[in-house]
Amino acid sequence: MIDLQQRWTATQDDFDAFARVSGDDNAIHVDPDFCADTTFGRTVSHGMLLYAKLWGMLKKNDPSLNTSSQSLMFPNPAFAGEPLDLSIKQETQGRLIMRAVRVADGAECLIGKAEIRC
Repeated sequence: MIDLQQRWTATQDDFDAFARVSGDDNAIHVDPDFCADTTFGRTVSHGMLLYAKLWGMLKKNDPSLNTSSQSLMFPNPAFAGEPLDLSIKQETQGRLIMRAVRVADGAECLIGKAEIRC
């Protein structure tokens, strides 16, 4: 049974590196000056950076796992310098629940399900 948890604090360097690798260099992720005038007031994580971090946790636990599908929602932003609680729990055989939750206020930044196969 899979039950993984980790606390992680992303940095602006993480956002910038993910932007370089993914090609998603939208100002909301990489430009603090631009973001200062937005509703958020600061840069926001790429949603897929959160998923990549969760997937990395899973692969570190069991390198043989592969995903066949995933369903992800990003209801709240994650910010650089704010800790997140990351968790992966096995719901049923082959189905995982993934979450990234801001420690400061309990807001869910990623809610997802993934189908896995060995």
